[in-house]
Amino acid sequence: MHASPAPMDPAVAALAARLRRLPPSCGPVRLVGVDGHAGSGKSTFAGLLADALDGAPVLHLDDVATHEELFSWTGRLLEQVIEPFRHGRSARCAPYDWRARAFGPARVLPPAPVIAVEGVGAGRRALRPHLAALLWMEYPQEAAWARGQARDGAEQSEFWAGWVRAERRHFAEDPSRPFADLLIRPGDTGYEVLPGPATTPGSGPSLTEGDGPSAMC
Repeated sequence: MHASPAPMDPAVAALAARLRRLPPSCGPVRLVGVDGHAGSGKSTFAGLLADALDGAPVLHLDDVATHEELFSWTGRLLEQVIEPFRHGRSARCAPYDWRARAFGPARVLPPAPVIAVEGVGAGRRALRPHLAALLWMEYPQEAAWARGQARDGAEQSEFWAGWVRAERRHFAEDPSRPFADLLIRPGDTGYEVLPGPATTPGSGPSLTEGDGPSAMC
């Protein structure tokens, strides 16, 4: 006897419905950025959102970054993903293997109505023009890093020390949160979806103002 699937978070389901109604932002695709500090729960939330979107693809920026290029991957993402989507073509990404320290075989990612781009830096300035919406995981920086380090174990402590320095530098130079349409606050039993800093009175229709198009389109 199979167990019943867990009920979908109503906030996530409602957000998925709103995202579907946005106009395409990158060719035929509605790209949705899911940004936040490392350890803030971006991957988990993006997976739940993808389920609510009937299996929408999720592009993990961990597959694009490398040990030597923790944040210097913009050109690769634009070339392999953004430009093909802009012209209605499939993206071809070679995911990075963090254990082998090398890129693996290329994978094809066809255009879809909604695709989530998940990872630290998903809301960087070079990508924002191509996003239908930018979501920010509202989780305290230090707590997120502590959770991430606890998840990865002591053997990754040296990597985490370098990562924290790099993340601090990245967000100091290219912050994402001030441009977020929505803040996603994890709770004990689900998520709370709040207006983001980019939503201001008089800015026009947005994700936080009914069902109209995003202010970022």
